[in-house]
Amino acid sequence: MKCPACELDPSKLVLRRDGFLLHAIAQPTPVKGWLVLTSERHARAWYDLTPEESAALGPFAREVMRAQLSALHAEHVYAFAIGDVLQHFHLHLVPRFAETPAHHRGRAAFDAPASEAAPQAEVDAAVRSVMAALG
Repeated sequence: MKCPACELDPSKLVLRRDGFLLHAIAQPTPVKGWLVLTSERHARAWYDLTPEESAALGPFAREVMRAQLSALHAEHVYAFAIGDVLQHFHLHLVPRFAETPAHHRGRAAFDAPASEAAPQAEVDAAVRSVMAALG
């Protein structure tokens, strides 16, 4: 069986560090700047991470979230680790903006229909802004 996380589109990759890949969400999204920290190896959930990966995750996530706040002028960044589908740990880092509608806030962002997706050029520009803020 193919593993979508192992076959991540290199064009979506933002940064690789400490056993994690930071990448743009792979599906259409209404939320500009939605990034995902994914374990490079098969580790379904937080409890499957090594002590070294666990120690690196918090500071890495914090750095990315602060970059999303500053570069995108987000009000808040949600962090979701659900672990129902892939055999790779995923920490979704989802910015929220003042203009984010209620039906895209919190966990509801995952349920947004493709018809509400932001234009890909805007999504890509937001990722580039976060990348620049990360250095």
